[in-house]
This record gives sequence, C-alpha cells and structure tokens, in this order.
Amino acid sequence: MDLIVILKALADKTRLRILHLLNQRELCVCEIEEVLSIQQSNASRHLDKLRNAGLVCSEKRAQWVYYRMNEETLQRYPFLSMIIKEEASKIPCCQQDILRLENVKGCENC
Repeated sequence: MDLIVILKALADKTRLRILHLLNQRELCVCEIEEVLSIQQSNASRHLDKLRNAGLVCSEKRAQWVYYRMNEETLQRYPFLSMIIKEEASKIPCCQQDILRLENVKGCENC
C-alpha cells in the first residue's frame, strides 16, 4: 500500500518539481513558493501529500516549516532516487527551477 501512495504522489508535476528542489537542499515553504511561483496554500497542500506519502520530512522552526527529503524512504525504495535525481533533472521545468533556486536568497524572516 505504501508504494501505491508514493507513486500517486510522484504522478503530479508540481510534487515532482518540489522533490527535485528538495534533493538540492532543505527548503522553507516560502522558498518553494518563490521558485515554483505558486501560492502558499498550493505549496502546503502538495507538501502535505508528499509528507503523507513518506517522501519528505518537515521541521517547524519558530513559525516557519522547513522540508527535506526523507532519506529512509529513499533507501527503502532506491528507484526513487533515480527518478528524483536523474530523470527529473532532464525535465526542462525542473532545470529552470534549479536555476531559480540559485537566485533565491532565502526568506527574510526564516
């Protein structure tokens, strides 16, 4: 059952883009919003699905939530690393996301 939930989570373009970003480094929700040009509510909804699928972990610091890849899930399902690290990097929008991420200075309040 876990694998089905994971595959469903991967089947969304925005969630795949988020995972590709999180593969680079831990990010605050506001950084994800900025890179993907999406609203906070949409980012949070996608991140909740990724967290429920066990693909990401979160940590609350003050009023901000930071997300990172769940390394345990990546170890349990090695093919996920290949999809997120190698295949997603071939997708043009994911390539552009990485370029935008390089210009994100981080949140002023994070």
